[in-house]
Amino acid sequence: MRQIISILLENETGALSRVVGLFSQRGYNIENITAAPTEDNTISRITILTQGDNVSVERITKQLHKLVNVIKVSSLEDDSQGIVEREILFIKVQCIGHTLREEIKNLCDIFKAEIVDVTPELYILQYVNTSAEIDRFLKAIAEQADVIETVRSGVCGIFRGDHALHS
Repeated sequence: MRQIISILLENETGALSRVVGLFSQRGYNIENITAAPTEDNTISRITILTQGDNVSVERITKQLHKLVNVIKVSSLEDDSQGIVEREILFIKVQCIGHTLREEIKNLCDIFKAEIVDVTPELYILQYVNTSAEIDRFLKAIAEQADVIETVRSGVCGIFRGDHALHS
């Protein structure tokens, strides 16, 4: 089962590597990871997407709590209020010819994606949505044009409503 774990930790050298090392030592795979400072530059927020059942996630969150720099850990799926999650995709596609360019523009309109760079032979597209929607967009684009390169940010998530990881 897909699990999103959000971690607040002190923004210090080696803190991220200790978190990643814990996953590695316990045999858990990190499918994607994002990390950045919060509104307080002394604290970073890490969001990790992994696969596992609730027992495995509970086990790993308990281990994460024991790390020195960790302030708070939460599995975002555990909250009954739900979460808002997004991922960003950049995709470079070969677009030669007026017809293909129009088809790609139409797909961007349908999915509400943006064309962020244009050359005579290439488009760079930007799409922000859930991971599942990004997969659908990638498939639709790949059916129309040659995909040269993709870059995905990894999942970012936040609790809905007034519940926050800080509280």
